[in-house]
Amino acid sequence: MRDETPEDRFFREVSGACAELRQAFARHVGMSAHRVQVLVRLRRDGETSHSDLRRALGIDGASVTRLVKEFEAEGLVGRRLDPADNRYTLAALTPAGERVADDLVQSHQRYQERLLDGVPAHEQEIMLGVLRRVRANMTEQENS
Repeated sequence: MRDETPEDRFFREVSGACAELRQAFARHVGMSAHRVQVLVRLRRDGETSHSDLRRALGIDGASVTRLVKEFEAEGLVGRRLDPADNRYTLAALTPAGERVADDLVQSHQRYQERLLDGVPAHEQEIMLGVLRRVRANMTEQENS
């Protein structure tokens, strides 16, 4: 096995932190990461097709349908056929779903603030700059 390079360590830490962050907040609020993502996505985007949810969240269509049906049974989401193309189903938050999603967003903000406790703003800006540069480099690689 080869020795870990600084690049290996950097990307292992970044990817590990991202994966852990997604799961940690979901555990914090007591629901699956996909449930959190669906509610927050519907809050942000409004009425959305199942296929758009599938693409945006990177999960299969059956999982999206199951989640949306669960939310519908809980009174958090309403569904209807897309009037422009009845092959598609649209999902939207109900007023109760809006309240739950609003609470999630506020809870997420407080959670993020606690995670960044002790990390000075200038260090946060340095990290953001590094991540922007890595993403720009990735785009350049893909386009060359």
